[in-house]
Amino acid sequence: MSARRGVGLSAFQNRSSLTSSYATHGAALRSSHLSSLQTQLSVFQSLLHAFALQHSETIKQNPSFRAEFARMCNAIGVNPLAGSNVKGKKGRVSWWAQVLGGDVNDFYFGLAARVVEVCRESRGENGGLIGLEECRERVRKGEKIGGGMEVSDDDILRAVKSLKPLGSGFSIVTVGTKQMIRSIPKELNTDQATVLEAIQVLGFVTVSMLEDNLNWEYARAETVIQDLLADSLVWVDTKASEKEYWSPAILNDPDG
Repeated sequence: MSARRGVGLSAFQNRSSLTSSYATHGAALRSSHLSSLQTQLSVFQSLLHAFALQHSETIKQNPSFRAEFARMCNAIGVNPLAGSNVKGKKGRVSWWAQVLGGDVNDFYFGLAARVVEVCRESRGENGGLIGLEECRERVRKGEKIGGGMEVSDDDILRAVKSLKPLGSGFSIVTVGTKQMIRSIPKELNTDQATVLEAIQVLGFVTVSMLEDNLNWEYARAETVIQDLLADSLVWVDTKASEKEYWSPAILNDPDG
């Protein structure tokens, strides 16, 4: 009886030892794989650095190329905006500074300043809601901060996102199929967004159109329109048989 118990205890100890061995081996494999991945990532980043230095002028001057390059950086964990202020060893600036001829934030914050200027200049026209394409065109033709800038929609989006930590109230909203920059802290409610989307599709709306197409009561349609008018998000044409309401943001959009 005692011998059988001894064998049973020995088998249990062997199983425990085997389990511990598997766990140790698994941890070693995970550590090896992690080290390998870190090495590969380091190699990718080094190659990206070399590529960036070789094509720095194209990155600075070609908006489409710059957007693709930024996406490639993000894919391997290199964030231009997050890492641009970090100094390299021995006091040297980061390689992003070498690529763009200065801190990358100088470019995007300079662009963000121009976007803010465009939004403020046009707020009386559009109530603080401007199409991404229209903003890009105004930046391109700008004559004030830094003059005109050749930028892409991707650059504009990154510039607006760079303002978020400042609590600026600037954000990107989607109305229908279009991306727009909202430069006022007030949120669009569902009814307001629906009316702006209808204007995007139809060109303009009237109260009766909202009643017929959305099955809204007169009071609901009129209230939404008046709210949009108060915020300068729509204009009114009183010369038609029934008042027509247009969106300046969509009306001025070059791709609208």
